[in-house]
Amino acid sequence: MNPLRRALSEYLSLRRALGYKLVRTEKLLNQFLAYLEKDGAEIVTIEAALNWARRCTDGAVNWQAHRLSVVRGFASHLHVRDVRNEIPSTDLLPSGPHRANPYLYSDEDIAALLAATASLKTPLRRITFRTLIALLAVTGMRIGEAIRLNRNDIDFRNGLLRVLLSKFGKSRELVVHPTALRALADYLRQRKRLSPSPSTAAVFTSSAGTRLLYCNVQWTFHRLVRLAGLSPRSASCRPRIHDLRHSFAVRSLLDAYAAGKDGQTTLTLLSTYLGHVNPACTYWYLSASPELLAFAAQRLELHLGGRP
Repeated sequence: MNPLRRALSEYLSLRRALGYKLVRTEKLLNQFLAYLEKDGAEIVTIEAALNWARRCTDGAVNWQAHRLSVVRGFASHLHVRDVRNEIPSTDLLPSGPHRANPYLYSDEDIAALLAATASLKTPLRRITFRTLIALLAVTGMRIGEAIRLNRNDIDFRNGLLRVLLSKFGKSRELVVHPTALRALADYLRQRKRLSPSPSTAAVFTSSAGTRLLYCNVQWTFHRLVRLAGLSPRSASCRPRIHDLRHSFAVRSLLDAYAAGKDGQTTLTLLSTYLGHVNPACTYWYLSASPELLAFAAQRLELHLGGRP
């Protein structure tokens, strides 16, 4: 193993020990090292990093900036051991805003997505994506968490889903509604009939009996979005699969306010349910919905009691 490959292995191990998954990072850095090896380079230079970052054919500035930022982190690690390794400045390839505006799905939007699954080719794909999308909508799980869900992570007796070692290594249990449990049980029965011998313990499987791949799920979801007739609301507000999580969070807060519950308490509980590191990560959802802002304004007026 050459020194750069060995250093990459150590870098990934160190960061994963801190709780990072780094699946995409590992893929990109392996591609970067292959680029360096092709030219016989033994160290990281700013010129090589920039040239590689700009190699993506679509020319998206934010994607180029992300590629360079991945190299920057690795180069910083290398520089500690060998100062010949150059660290690209943060001023190079600056990116625009990273956070997209959430696309908040209505009940009608979700129904249209579920109906669109009928267009998928095989019965197994139809029931898999219908159940997967519905589960994301009613639990707010991350798509990666749903893909990693195994059959023994479902506790039908106590009505729980176990989400193990998710973002930042956190695990949690989700209480789910009996109707969601029945839908999962029905899916597993149909899946067993359509795919009797899967090669994985995963809940959601492909037609080949393997665990779903994130890239394939994304591709299929975008196709379902088009078939459902959902269109972007702006350049920064496009229907994404992750927005099912945003929609769940906003709906939970709206329901709490409508029922007269304390929003702060609900937000704290919701933060735990969603697996956020702290409630501050959940506060951002307040700005995603005009209805939520209106409820918050009403509560503030009541608190002030007419004072300016």
